[in-house]
Amino acid sequence: MKEYEHNHKEQLLNSIALMATVHCLSGCALGEIAGMVIGTALGWSNAETIALATVLAFLSGYLLTMLPIIRAGYGYRAALRIALVSDTASITIMEIADNLIMLSIPEAMAAPLDSVVFWSSLVLALIIAGIVAFPVNRWLIARGRGHAVAHHYHCG
Repeated sequence: MKEYEHNHKEQLLNSIALMATVHCLSGCALGEIAGMVIGTALGWSNAETIALATVLAFLSGYLLTMLPIIRAGYGYRAALRIALVSDTASITIMEIADNLIMLSIPEAMAAPLDSVVFWSSLVLALIIAGIVAFPVNRWLIARGRGHAVAHHYHCG
């Protein structure tokens, strides 16, 4: 019975970590895609485009976490504090991974917006970023940190 309970807890933890990673990746991806599109459309340098995409990824990631917390009746400052605690590690890891992948794919950053190279590189980079962030999110959630903090306010 103990092995069954252990396996059930591990599956539950994996499920929660996967949902948290997908949630965080969704918010992060909104800003990342917007930043990459804006920077590319304006002909900005790689550094300028990545800086904009990173700022927007953090903003959209935090906002996606904050909205249900604010709807649950918490104030803006409390929601921001919860978002910062729950999302910063995950978004940071995703942004580092995503941008390193984009920079490592030949021509990804120089590709025009209507090219398969641009969009497939961005999708691949975001998927890899989520895969890289999953174990960190799982580790944090297992210790009552990361998305576990926001989850308490979303559901509790």
